[in-house]
Amino acid sequence: MAAAALIRKLEQYDRISDAERQVLEQAVVRQRAVAKGEDLVREGDRPSESLLLITGFAARHNILRNGKRQITALHVPGDFVDLHSFLIKTMDHGVMAITPCTLGVVPHETLRAITETQPHLTRLLALHIAVDAAIHRQWLVSIGRQSAREHAAQLLCELFLRLQAVGLTEGSGFKLPLTQAELGDTLGLSTVHVNRILQGLRKEGLITWQGETVVIEDWPRLQETAEFDPTFLCLKSEPR
Repeated sequence: MAAAALIRKLEQYDRISDAERQVLEQAVVRQRAVAKGEDLVREGDRPSESLLLITGFAARHNILRNGKRQITALHVPGDFVDLHSFLIKTMDHGVMAITPCTLGVVPHETLRAITETQPHLTRLLALHIAVDAAIHRQWLVSIGRQSAREHAAQLLCELFLRLQAVGLTEGSGFKLPLTQAELGDTLGLSTVHVNRILQGLRKEGLITWQGETVVIEDWPRLQETAEFDPTFLCLKSEPR
């Protein structure tokens, strides 16, 4: 089921009927596999379809003239990496595969039909875009006003809950296949600074991180360190 993670994510917002599940599954017309490091969407593209992340991790990013990269969003299974391209048309950023990824292709014509015939699903997909924007606001606050330690803790709390919502956590652990360089591009820090921050979180007993597996050892203290409030993720189900 190509849309299984998306359906599970949307069910965090509100109940989805069997008919709506079928609409979402049928919206994915084909699947596409991409390699780590491959562009899913490039800045300046005018997509005629939106891409649903089925497996893997992807990153939204902008690259400056000097070659430096800022990652502005991390995408996990169940996320549309460019649902907003249905409305905005010309992409002002790129999206790349952080790991090997499987994508579901949803034509914009299909999305247009959903907006015309499925008002409840339309509201849920609009909320998907709104949560993306809320995450951006939180990242802006974190990068502008939190310490590097607080910002890193905020990111780990956010990713844990987003992955938990789509069934991709095991207890208090989750896979996070990002290099320290990619974390640096996400947090706006040097690789050396990222390493120092992670070592500090480990020494404080807040997390362990071995290979690609992060385990949150003390959720209350990590949440307190980050001043983390999950309200912006809209994980409480309410009628839409």
